[in-house]
Amino acid sequence: MGANSKWKKKERLENFLYTLPAVVLVTMMMYIPFVMSGYYSLTQWNGIAKEPVFIGLDNFVAIFTGKSNFLNSLGFTVKYTIGFVVLSNVIALALAVCLTKKFKLANLYRGMFFIPYIMSMTIVGFIWKFIFTQGFAKLFEITGWEALNLSWLGDPKLAFYSVVAVGVWQGLGFYIVLYIAGLQAIPSDVLEAATVDGATGSQKFFRVTLPLLGPSMTTCIFMSLTNGLKVFDIILALTKGGPGTATYSTTMQIYQEAFTNNNYGLGSAQAIIYFLVVLIITQLVLKAMSSKEVDL
Repeated sequence: MGANSKWKKKERLENFLYTLPAVVLVTMMMYIPFVMSGYYSLTQWNGIAKEPVFIGLDNFVAIFTGKSNFLNSLGFTVKYTIGFVVLSNVIALALAVCLTKKFKLANLYRGMFFIPYIMSMTIVGFIWKFIFTQGFAKLFEITGWEALNLSWLGDPKLAFYSVVAVGVWQGLGFYIVLYIAGLQAIPSDVLEAATVDGATGSQKFFRVTLPLLGPSMTTCIFMSLTNGLKVFDIILALTKGGPGTATYSTTMQIYQEAFTNNNYGLGSAQAIIYFLVVLIITQLVLKAMSSKEVDL
């Protein structure tokens, strides 16, 4: 009995010592900065002065009264996220269904679709910036297609579609892989039983395959949602938030306010509000998607 008790104490001590470094690092890198941001959001501070000036809720009042560009950037981010989530999942699911068919070049195509995902978003942004400007201009000279002569990054409406398209193109391979894994995990006897019952191809997909893809869809929608809400580098490389502030994302607005305008108090307040917005949205979506999953 004594030996068993001593072994349990040793096991608890080892567990504590093994987890201690991770707890310390997470506390230093996440929890302490988060608490400090909460304090700075109630102050006026330029990041240089020794002591920030306490101003209470003035930063939050400035945000909600339209004295900063935060609400406009939040509106853009929401629109971008909706477009990114819908297009990424619809296109990725359609391509995943095609790539699960047995044909010679299936593995090659899977690799080709995944290549953009492993590239840096900044590099992708610069590549597509060249394509939208120099590449499309050259193609217009060859083909004469008016669509290629449009100002894809200079027109506010077209810039939005351009940013969404590039974001979807870059992340598509990741969601394709997840959907392929989900499709391959569906038992073949379930699909065979549906065929025996006289179900057509579309009926099998919408009534059997799609409900059984619930866990994969939850993962893909959640991941695409978070990736859309934190979009930053692709916009920085493509448009720098322009033309004007037409493609200013919330993360870029927070970065601009804190590190360019040296207004750490207002930037911290914006970050706190955006954290709460992201937390609420992701939890609601995750709960809604999880409730619709079908168990095998």
